[in-house]
Amino acid sequence: MENSIQALAISALPILFAITLHEAAHGYVARMFGDPTAWKLGRVSLNPLRHIDPLGTILLPAVTYLLSGFMFGWAKPVPVDFGKLHRPKRDMLWVAAAGPGANLLMALAWALLLKLVLGTAEFHYSEALRQMALAGIAVNGMFMVLNLLPLLPLDGGRILVSLLPQRAAWTFAQTERYGMWILILLLLTHVLDAILRPMIGLFLTLIESLFGF
Repeated sequence: MENSIQALAISALPILFAITLHEAAHGYVARMFGDPTAWKLGRVSLNPLRHIDPLGTILLPAVTYLLSGFMFGWAKPVPVDFGKLHRPKRDMLWVAAAGPGANLLMALAWALLLKLVLGTAEFHYSEALRQMALAGIAVNGMFMVLNLLPLLPLDGGRILVSLLPQRAAWTFAQTERYGMWILILLLLTHVLDAILRPMIGLFLTLIESLFGF
C-alpha cells in the first residue's frame, strides 16, 4: 500500500497535465473550427482547477489505482456546441481526436525527458524525474487508449460518429445515454482491463523502441 501511495504521489503532476491539456485541446480545436463555447467559458486553460471533477478526477482514479493498479476516471467535459462547427459531422472528428492527440504528444515529451535523464550524469533528483517521466508515459498512454475506445461519450465514440454514414451515425449516437454505465460495467467485470492492457502494452513497447530505452 505504501508503494502504491508513493507511486500515486509521483504520478500526480503527470495526471494533472494529462487531464488539463487533454480537455484544453478539445476546446482549442473546437474554437479553430468555429465553436468558441469552451473558450468563452474559460475552459481552454492550463489551470487544472477549471477541468477537475472531484469524483472523476481525484477520488475514482486514486481508488482504482490503489486497488488494481489500473487508473480510471474523467474530467469535467469541455462544452462543445457541434452545431456551431463549420461542418459539424466532419469537424467533430478533429475536436474529438484533439484530446488523445494531446496525450500522445505529452507521452512523447515525457519519453524525451526520460531519455535526457538516463543520458546525463546522476544528480539529486534523477530518480524522482525518472519515475515521474515513466508515470507520464504510462498515464498519457492509458488516457489516450481509453479515450479512443469506440464507445460514447468517449472521444473514440465521437470519432466513430464522424466517420459513419449519416443513418448509422444517428443510430450509434443514441447509445450515448448508456455509454457511461457500459463503461463502468466493463470496469467492474475487469473486461475493460483485459481490453486495455494489451493495447497499452503495445503503446509502451512502441515508445521504448522509438526512444531506444
